[in-house]
Amino acid sequence: MSVPRILAGTSLGLVSILALAGCSSPAAAEPEKSEAAASTVTVEDNTGTHKIATPPASVVATDNRTFQTLSDWGIELSAAAVSLMPDTIGYVKDKGVVDLGTHNEPDLEAVVAAEPDLIVNGQRFAQYHDDFTELVPDATVLELDPREGEPFDEELKRQVTVLGEVFGKQDEAKKLVDDFDAAVERAKKAYDDADTVMAVTTSGGDIGYIAPTVGRTLGPVFDILGLTPALEVPEATDDHQGDDISVEAIAESNPDWLLVMDRDAVFASETPDYVQAAEILEGSEALTSVTAVKDEQIVYMPTDTYLNEGIQTYTTFLNDFADALEKAAEKAAEK
Repeated sequence: MSVPRILAGTSLGLVSILALAGCSSPAAAEPEKSEAAASTVTVEDNTGTHKIATPPASVVATDNRTFQTLSDWGIELSAAAVSLMPDTIGYVKDKGVVDLGTHNEPDLEAVVAAEPDLIVNGQRFAQYHDDFTELVPDATVLELDPREGEPFDEELKRQVTVLGEVFGKQDEAKKLVDDFDAAVERAKKAYDDADTVMAVTTSGGDIGYIAPTVGRTLGPVFDILGLTPALEVPEATDDHQGDDISVEAIAESNPDWLLVMDRDAVFASETPDYVQAAEILEGSEALTSVTAVKDEQIVYMPTDTYLNEGIQTYTTFLNDFADALEKAAEKAAEK
């Protein structure tokens, strides 16, 4: 008589074990939930705080300062302002990236068609922020342009650091920041603040003055390195072609160093009458007696700078400037 009770008890035990196993199955699924929760990142940009699913499924990019970073990191884009990219950016040859055109006539419908969940927006396309939020309300529009009133060098580093968080490229972002900081330190160490510096841009055969701090592209370099301006012009602007200046004014200020952005260099292949910055400055009779020209102390920004003003471009330029400063110091020591 006891056997049936034992069997019954065993059966009940098995049922209980199975029931407990069934109850425990949801708990086993919890790690998956944790992994799902970990696939989002919260970042802050110029407009506020955003929670972004990672990796983003469809990415649109319109900010020139970020193109090289995204390309170097192998980020796949659905659409981008390809027309605003120099040939040095890999996306130019990627037929899978829909071209949104330029900021003058953007194809906003193509943005909608791309169904982005992330838009890396800024610089020339910054004006379309509100359009993007209306057209693709479910997308995060990330704005990381250098903010007015903030140190420009810190803003460049903030930009790549945030992008590193979004795309899981923290180590790569840190390297970009470290390389930039190292270039800044090299140039600072090599620069003698007794030397005066002028920054200019060339375009259409003309020379434009780039003011310290406020001037486009090279203006912030004065603050980053603590450069001594050879000339300060009241009410100078941040115009992309610089402010009007005569070669006589440059000659009179006699800068020890000239820092130059050749605005047209990136368009040279499509501009038949393009005149290289070196020809304009070094070939000017009025500037032959200027120390920077006479002593060959002119440093040019990379040729694609006008369409590629990200942290990598500044790192390259600052190292080039440091090279020139160190070479000048060696020559002076030999005299």
